[in-house]
Amino acid sequence: MDETLFSKTKAIINKYDFNFKKNFGQNFLIDSHVLSKIITSAEICRDDVVIEIGPGIGTLTAAAAEKAFKVIAVEIDKTLIPILRDTLSCFDNVEIINEDILKVDIQEIADRFCDKNLKIVANLPYYITTPIIMSILEKRLPVDSITVMVQKEVAYRMGAKPSTKDYGSLSLSVQYFCEPYIVANVPQNCFIPRPNVDSAVIRLTLLKSPPVEVKDINLMFSVIKSAFSQRRKTLINCIFNTGGLGLSKENIAEILREAGFDERVRGETLALSDFAAITDIIYKRLM
Repeated sequence: MDETLFSKTKAIINKYDFNFKKNFGQNFLIDSHVLSKIITSAEICRDDVVIEIGPGIGTLTAAAAEKAFKVIAVEIDKTLIPILRDTLSCFDNVEIINEDILKVDIQEIADRFCDKNLKIVANLPYYITTPIIMSILEKRLPVDSITVMVQKEVAYRMGAKPSTKDYGSLSLSVQYFCEPYIVANVPQNCFIPRPNVDSAVIRLTLLKSPPVEVKDINLMFSVIKSAFSQRRKTLINCIFNTGGLGLSKENIAEILREAGFDERVRGETLALSDFAAITDIIYKRLM
């Protein structure tokens, strides 16, 4: 914990008699070393427009504003808006929006600053981490990178490789759209109030094109979701038990053999390219 940043944070909280709201998952960062790691790993510069999700009292916002062309801070808690206007009053390149990030038109922001790079930076509320990230990725918004503080286990799941305990559908979904890199692990004492879990900073660099080609991306993600619906079961049983895509166990076994896999294979051992190959054969059979 950074005593200086802790004292400043406490002073602001006391000045405004601010009460943390559990339903918004509010935990304010009080470690300047971690703050610096987030800014450095995001590689923020004057050609960047940064969208910050959940700025809190503006600690990370101020650090980003010192580097960026523009920072757009999206805060859902209306009681934090006057605090942000106070703590960020010395910056003329910060725009504060009181809204749920899932309702913000990020494409409109991208269009407004079409000559700049768009980056997402955030200390994300853990309860909504995955919906926020997947919404940005699935909409294929013109974002260069997403650098966020998330629950440690979620960060490791995003970056996991086949045949590891953290590997799953989230790993494959994230890695289809971007390259994940875990920047740092962050202990509980770096926040006020202290969360019940450890955290990690992860940078997701969006890929210009997907790492695999597949005839039907929605079908592939349906297969992936089925594959991890019953961990430790064979892929045949997982697909069949979740509806089977209209295929019998014998059909699924044939598809796996055609793709070059043993019919006892489990989803947790397959890479994204393997799922793409299996999906293309399923697609051919369903057409």
